[in-house]
Amino acid sequence: MICEWPPDPRFGGYKNVLHGGIQATLLDELAAWTVQIKLRTAGVTANIDLKFKKPVQTDKGNILLKARIEKTEKKIAFVKTELYDHNNDLCCEGIVKYFIYPEEIAREKLYFPEFEEFFKRND
Repeated sequence: MICEWPPDPRFGGYKNVLHGGIQATLLDELAAWTVQIKLRTAGVTANIDLKFKKPVQTDKGNILLKARIEKTEKKIAFVKTELYDHNNDLCCEGIVKYFIYPEEIAREKLYFPEFEEFFKRND
């Protein structure tokens, strides 16, 4: 999964530096979408392990977020996440462990929609 996001200075921890908690939230959210699209089910975050490598400027342009399923073991998906700045420099990376539910339980308890719903346009 790949996503672009325009950072806003309101989300800074320091002037024009994207707060680490916002970075973690973005990567956690992308991990959730990756599980939903690639594994066709839903779940909840079990653990996030991130490495902050360099500051992300909020006033230079869009950032790029990437996520992919590294592996699954039993009911855990290991999602590799990366955040790149406007220069395409890697600024944050990590693994989000995601507890995944069987599709039937995801539908019943988490209101996971039909897979095709993710691709409908609301024009």
